[in-house]
Amino acid sequence: MKRGGPATRLHEKGAEVPAMTWIARRRGANTARRVLLGAICLGLGLAMSGCVIAAVIGGMAQSYRESSTRKVEAEYRGLEGKTYAVIVAADRVIQANHPGVVPVLTQRINERLYDHAGAAGWIPTSDTLAWLLNHPQWKSRAFGELAEALGVERIVFIELTEYRLHDPGNRYEWSGIAAGTVSVIEADGPLPDEFMFERAVRVRFPDSTGFGPMDMSGQQVASVLIARFVDRASWLFYDHQEPYYPDY
Repeated sequence: MKRGGPATRLHEKGAEVPAMTWIARRRGANTARRVLLGAICLGLGLAMSGCVIAAVIGGMAQSYRESSTRKVEAEYRGLEGKTYAVIVAADRVIQANHPGVVPVLTQRINERLYDHAGAAGWIPTSDTLAWLLNHPQWKSRAFGELAEALGVERIVFIELTEYRLHDPGNRYEWSGIAAGTVSVIEADGPLPDEFMFERAVRVRFPDSTGFGPMDMSGQQVASVLIARFVDRASWLFYDHQEPYYPDY
């Protein structure tokens, strides 16, 4: 075979290229491809490792939230340094079916606010209930007059609009609901007869259906329902801790 013949020279885009030069170029191109492919695989591996790490960290954060609490600030701070009374009102149907709910809510909310809301003074629950009982016409009086008669600067007025342990006509399954409105009268303010703060509160228990008297008693349902309502009504007035994912 002659030197420079077809076996020793190749064409590249119309030009003759020595065979050894062409082979070297091909080897260099293959090496570059392998390096590039390795880099891509390494990048993918690092990316996948990063995704795994991120997933682990995210799972740990989610687990932390599910088992921990967060700070929730008060929505109303107007009880700080003031005297107050708590009044809970409910219609006759609620009081007839659940005669103890009004005094229990009054006492628990009253004590919770006294312990945490920074008030300067309060009227004990027994005194408030006795005064309201001896003055049945109190509902027809202006709130400013009522506060003056009680001798306080604030009235925390809670109207319980719904309270039941089961759906009407179904005593075989618990479906407790407690709902109402929490309002505040500022007797020393420019509008003593108007609500200066107002929030709706609604809680329920059990959290799912299918529970009846064979699973828990009515007293147990009422106890949890009242505790939840007291929490939601009282938490409006002071900073507190709540679960990241509260049940109520």
